[in-house]
Amino acid sequence: MDCTGNIQSIVQDFESKGILVTLSLADVSVQELQTLKAMDKLSVMLKKWHKKRSLDANAYCWVLITKIAEAVKSSKEEIYEQMLQQYGFCYKDDNGYITITVKTCVDMSKIGGHWMPIKDNGTWASYLMIKGSSEYDSAEMAHFIDCIVTEAKELGIQTETPDEIARMKSLWGKK
Repeated sequence: MDCTGNIQSIVQDFESKGILVTLSLADVSVQELQTLKAMDKLSVMLKKWHKKRSLDANAYCWVLITKIAEAVKSSKEEIYEQMLQQYGFCYKDDNGYITITVKTCVDMSKIGGHWMPIKDNGTWASYLMIKGSSEYDSAEMAHFIDCIVTEAKELGIQTETPDEIARMKSLWGKK
């Protein structure tokens, strides 16, 4: 059950050492709560409420990436990595781009993060560390979406209207 509400009161039960919480809930029926009350033990999660968006920028990227993957008969993970490598952004520190050099036998898919190959001499290979889309700022995400939309259109995949895409981009990073 997922619902919204707020805490009305909190009381420490000194006998049981438990905490009694009184909630005011919306979007739930008394019957649903009676069913839960009859259960021995519940898993409870309380967190700050955020207005849900129908489709945010990152979710829309994944919708398009999935459609592109279907169109080119690939996996969405492979397409995502291709999009990151073609249109993504690299990590930088004070010394420049972050790179790693490993023996060519190393399977980079077993190393966390996203890596773009930049050099391979047969024995050693160098990779550039690239950001995942969830780490993008607003400008980076807007660029990434525009590029994925272009790729989708080139494959004849229908995309959202420019106004809806602009709305998603404008909301990126806002909670």
